[in-house]
Amino acid sequence: MKNKVLMGLAAIAMVAFLSSCGKVPQAKVDATNAAIAAAQTAEAAVYVPAELSAVQDSMKSINAAIEVQKSKLFKKFGPIELKLDATLAAANKTATDAVAKKEEVKKDVETSLAAVKAVIEENKTLITKAPRGKEGAAVLEQIKTEMTTIDATVAEAQGLYDKGSYMDAQNKVKAANASATGINTELKDAIAKVHGGKAASAAKPAVKPAAKPAAAPAPKKK
Repeated sequence: MKNKVLMGLAAIAMVAFLSSCGKVPQAKVDATNAAIAAAQTAEAAVYVPAELSAVQDSMKSINAAIEVQKSKLFKKFGPIELKLDATLAAANKTATDAVAKKEEVKKDVETSLAAVKAVIEENKTLITKAPRGKEGAAVLEQIKTEMTTIDATVAEAQGLYDKGSYMDAQNKVKAANASATGINTELKDAIAKVHGGKAASAAKPAVKPAAKPAAAPAPKKK
């Protein structure tokens, strides 16, 4: 009789234990989903897309595993809870990294905008010193057209920056800076060639007339 009672108590304890293990860790699921949503709000998809994708994939895997366990008679959510803990930590880190990356890109855009505007101003001065001529005039017209396009791109980048779209602004300003720097190099090379040619001409010594041969000495009188 005593053994039966003990066995009954053990069975009850086992059922209670299995019941506690068989509950979906909903609080952790909700916390992890909230952390992922916070990362999305922090624009993780823009600034740290790989991290966000990894966290989302992890959560999809967790949800699938939960459904599998829910279909079983004896459910086991222990391993899932461990994975939820890791995913929650990763989601929080993703949100933090997104904020940090956004600030980094913002500062880079500020620096790049100032730099490209300085190059644009220099180019405006250089183009007035560039050599002209039949071929030179055509090239300069093409450069002026490119400079107009660069001005428009920089204006777009500035507008994106003002709206807080720092990643898009960075892409625009990088393209503008590459074009402006290319023009700067082209103009400086052209000016240097002209000035170098003038310097070479100025340094070239004048051709002196050939010296007349010395007259033969007069014969001595005997």
